[in-house]
Amino acid sequence: MAIRVEVWGDYALFSRPEMKTERVSYDVMTPSAARGIIEAIYWHPGLRWIIDKIYVLSPIQFTNIRRNEVKAKASARAAKQAMTKKNVALYLSTKEEIQQRASMVLCKVHYVIEAHFELTDKANASDIAGKFQDIIRRRLKRGQCYHTPYFGCREFPVNFREYEFDSVPTAYAGEDKELGYMLYDMDYSDLQHIRPMFFKATLHNGVLDLRDCEVHS
Repeated sequence: MAIRVEVWGDYALFSRPEMKTERVSYDVMTPSAARGIIEAIYWHPGLRWIIDKIYVLSPIQFTNIRRNEVKAKASARAAKQAMTKKNVALYLSTKEEIQQRASMVLCKVHYVIEAHFELTDKANASDIAGKFQDIIRRRLKRGQCYHTPYFGCREFPVNFREYEFDSVPTAYAGEDKELGYMLYDMDYSDLQHIRPMFFKATLHNGVLDLRDCEVHS
């Protein structure tokens, strides 16, 4: 069963993994980011969300921002030492660790996510498709979510609602736009060796169609 979710916000950052020093966003939302937004609204172990299409409703616009970030993180080793030994401080000194990083982010983003779900082997006898469909639509109408969905970074929250119209007017009707290779999702089949998966993205009439895309590890 398919649903359409309209999402929009002021900024978005879907980071390209090949850009190491400064953060640079992909041109459009990645499928994994879209899945994360849907799962923030409704997730259940008995279902798995699959993203079918991403409609781009606003023109692709970039802007540069600078943010204060820390350049280190507390290690697990330091945490264990703080738990077992006395007089071991567990903190990051903001003064010493802070740094400014530039980011090229998307601005004034507006999408429609079209997705469907499949039942998993963790679904029990009472978990049926119609039940899940009713729950997700009810949560969309009420604006409910497990945690605030975001566009790539928690600083960029998502506004959302169910999209109830038949047609979706995009910003690139009648155009084809090659976006190059994009991150599709992470392969969790082997939890000891989680691998990224990529696909060659094309925006056709403002729509990123993911139903038959070829995915590479």
